[in-house]
Amino acid sequence: MANTSRNDRRLKRHARVRKNVFGTPEKPRMCVFRSNANISVQIIDDVNRVTLCAASSLDKDLKAGIANGGNKEAAAKVGKAIGEKAIAKGIKEVCFDRGGYLFHGRVKELADAAREAGLEF
Repeated sequence: MANTSRNDRRLKRHARVRKNVFGTPEKPRMCVFRSNANISVQIIDDVNRVTLCAASSLDKDLKAGIANGGNKEAAAKVGKAIGEKAIAKGIKEVCFDRGGYLFHGRVKELADAAREAGLEF
């Protein structure tokens, strides 16, 4: 364990989860990526291998209202944005892929904001 980095351990957890989490056209996968400075999320149809919509703290329309992309407030704004984009495209239900990250902090804020915007998972 001493020779593996924190990100290597996260990728192992992510691979373990991805064995069972699969996005279909009816219920796509909502995948979260979190870095120290930013957070991003995509809604993916794994059958057709296409990204249906995405949001990030680096998006021009969101970046103006975000002072720091690596905090809970930014995650909540990104979650609200992805929820609105998904509802606009007719996506109501998704399966949540936390990307190997623990479900707390920024990942939880993003998920809660997406739920408030109308997504079900």
